[in-house]
Amino acid sequence: MTTLSSEISLRRIATNGIEVNVAIAGRGPAVLLLHGFPHTWQLWSEVIGPLARGRRVIAPDLRGLGASTRAADGYDAGNLAVDAAGLLDALGEPTAAVVGIDAGTPPAFLLAMRYQHRVRRLVLMESLLGTLPGAEDFLSAGPPWWFGFHAVPGLAEKVVAGNEAAYIDWFLAAGTLGHGVPGPIRDAFVEAYGDPEALRCAFSHYRAMPASARQIHDAVATARLTVPTMAVGAHPVGDALARQLAPNTDVLIHHEIPGCGHIIPLHAPTELVSLLSDFLADDRGAALRPD
Repeated sequence: MTTLSSEISLRRIATNGIEVNVAIAGRGPAVLLLHGFPHTWQLWSEVIGPLARGRRVIAPDLRGLGASTRAADGYDAGNLAVDAAGLLDALGEPTAAVVGIDAGTPPAFLLAMRYQHRVRRLVLMESLLGTLPGAEDFLSAGPPWWFGFHAVPGLAEKVVAGNEAAYIDWFLAAGTLGHGVPGPIRDAFVEAYGDPEALRCAFSHYRAMPASARQIHDAVATARLTVPTMAVGAHPVGDALARQLAPNTDVLIHHEIPGCGHIIPLHAPTELVSLLSDFLADDRGAALRPD
């Protein structure tokens, strides 16, 4: 175990055939945070502290990303949900509130659909859920350009090689509407994606999207999402995710953060902490209440 500060420690946890690098802080009901691309657990750096006051915050590097195992395969959302469930098992957490953004949203959704008894609250941000209806306006001009670029096996890692920092910086600037992210966090992201094998793993998440979309379609065809859910939008996804969720979710609230880019935890951490604290307040009481 590595201690980063008085609040956050790093551990390596075996789950589903890999080892996951995970940041842990605080004590109390578990909150699991799932990041996206091009991020690591440090995406949550500015929200972990406030959330850890009365909660146990668990922020892993997703499969293949950051310091987690560079796995050969298994990047579909269903298998990432198994990774997450195994992580909770290894940490002795029977239930958790789950928060996902970007590439972390589909596995967070499937974790809640497949293990509804384990997810007390669900927060989904700035992503689409496969091909579920509701996002037609967002997709009217086609998906973002990098989805196709990343999806071609072997191509993007060759093209990006030698220019990793510039490539990552583009996403960090676009995702904060030009503001960028704090220097140490930016440097950590650049380092995490600084070699072809790291890029292969990152792009494998995109190459698994067709399988993930089928898994999401099959999940909503046979069940509804009964977990209380909050959708948080910014730019560019806005309300598209909430529109996908609405027909399939029993309890859904939706918030949009004006003037905020895609990387909500770093662009608008204060607003996000406020939304999460309000939404998780009842969850904390339920988690502490004896059966």
